[in-house]
Amino acid sequence: MIAIYFHPEAYSISGPKLMGRHAAGESFVRGFVRYAKTDVFWAQVEKPEHAKAFAVAVQAAGRPEPVRAVTNTSLAALAQAGAVYYPGPGIGQHAWRRGLFGHEKWSIIGITHTTASAGAMDAIVELITAPVQPWDAVICTSRAVKDNVERMLQAQVDHLGQRLGATRLVLPRMPVIPLGIHTEDFVFSDAQRSHARKSIGANEQTLVVLFIGRLSFHAKAHPLAMYQALELAAKGRKVVVVECGWYANDYIRNAFTEAARSACPGVRVVTLDGRNAQDRDTAWATADVFCSLSENIQETFGITPIEAMADGLPVVVSDWNGYKDTVRDGVDGFRIPTLMPPAGLGGDLAAAHALENDTYDMYCGHSCTFSAVDVQATAEAFRRLFASPELRKQMGEEGRKQARAVYDWAVIIPKYEALSEELAEIRRQEAHKLPKLAHPWPARMDPFAAFSTYPTRTLTTETVLELALPGAAEKLTRWRSLAMVDFAKRVLPTQEECEAVITVLTSGPRPAREVVNGLPADRQAFVFRSLAWMVKMGVLRVLA
Repeated sequence: MIAIYFHPEAYSISGPKLMGRHAAGESFVRGFVRYAKTDVFWAQVEKPEHAKAFAVAVQAAGRPEPVRAVTNTSLAALAQAGAVYYPGPGIGQHAWRRGLFGHEKWSIIGITHTTASAGAMDAIVELITAPVQPWDAVICTSRAVKDNVERMLQAQVDHLGQRLGATRLVLPRMPVIPLGIHTEDFVFSDAQRSHARKSIGANEQTLVVLFIGRLSFHAKAHPLAMYQALELAAKGRKVVVVECGWYANDYIRNAFTEAARSACPGVRVVTLDGRNAQDRDTAWATADVFCSLSENIQETFGITPIEAMADGLPVVVSDWNGYKDTVRDGVDGFRIPTLMPPAGLGGDLAAAHALENDTYDMYCGHSCTFSAVDVQATAEAFRRLFASPELRKQMGEEGRKQARAVYDWAVIIPKYEALSEELAEIRRQEAHKLPKLAHPWPARMDPFAAFSTYPTRTLTTETVLELALPGAAEKLTRWRSLAMVDFAKRVLPTQEECEAVITVLTSGPRPAREVVNGLPADRQAFVFRSLAWMVKMGVLRVLA
């Protein structure tokens, strides 16, 4: 089984700043609760209301299985699920937490979305030093992003080898599993398509090209190549480009308007709000051709081309990152050649980002400034598709079949489950070899070990204790009601346990081991620790 680390924000498409990871997360949860083979749905949550939101998603899918929630106060229960999925690459922090209970207890599965942000890059290189295990995994959504991750890890290995002479590495698995979609979401009737086209003023002779996604020239896809290519290909034809997304601000909105007016004056531009479900459906239903010329390093997979394939649209995409895996050039559409400078010429861009002289947006924008998409090849792809309804239909049908056979969640979720089973088998085979450490999380040590030289003496099993005052039980009861004592009640012994300690010492001083010896075995260590608290309360005192 797989538990889902569930935070509503990570799996919602209703927010004002819709990002690809949100759309992918919402789609994943819907797919998981629909297709997972399980008797129980497990969710790791930060708040009880998050568990309720997950339960609603399970019920909405018509699943009758119960939902069990795990919080930080019950983290050990993840062992019952066997694996937990986190919607990001930063599984190192979760591995540290797991170490408090035993690394062999469950597997951790992460996934790449963008890997260009400082947070994502830091999380990836931390995999080298965090206690991730061979039975953990970081899913790479494309071969390109796996190569990117491996390059970062190798650079960190080189650094640690030079600095510390480190040679032994323990890494998680890094399987390539694509994101999925619900292909049935992209089926539209002829009536829906006709209504959608009328709503944007497109008749039967109009060719509608669709871009759907965040409208950001610096952090998604620079539109100038598409605009220029459309202007070249539109000669003698009525072409409309629909841009369905959202602008972060008026500056970006105006930049798009200015670029379209300058580069494709012969092409009408229609803008729809990609955060609105009705507008998204209109965009999909109205299109003849899909286009996404991403050349930005923040992109790792790119889900919209496979959504377009499910919609039966031929696609024109850049030969870039995950598009290389999903779009078959000449079959589902056309992949347009891209160009980037060689390694060694971007150090100033990396430094400006590292030193926070540039924001992440500026880092992405400056980097993509030097990534080019072939405008002439794009124009030729448009010309071929514009000239041939038969080619559009043929490529669209090939894409639709591919989307259903390879990218539907009904196909992808079993891959996640197979990965979980594979990791469980590695755990069974390898976990016994893992040495036990006294301090599994060095930065979060037992405070009585980390600060052991602070006190005059340390309580031991041979420490001799005696009652410090008459009426000890009654006075301890009174002290426990004080606010400055009661705040710690979760970690204190029960009143009955305190009375048992006092009863033993009524007959005279005893070594600490004898004081707790008569208590249940599973409570002896807890009460032994609390003998120091009873000394603090003035109820006991140390003789030797």
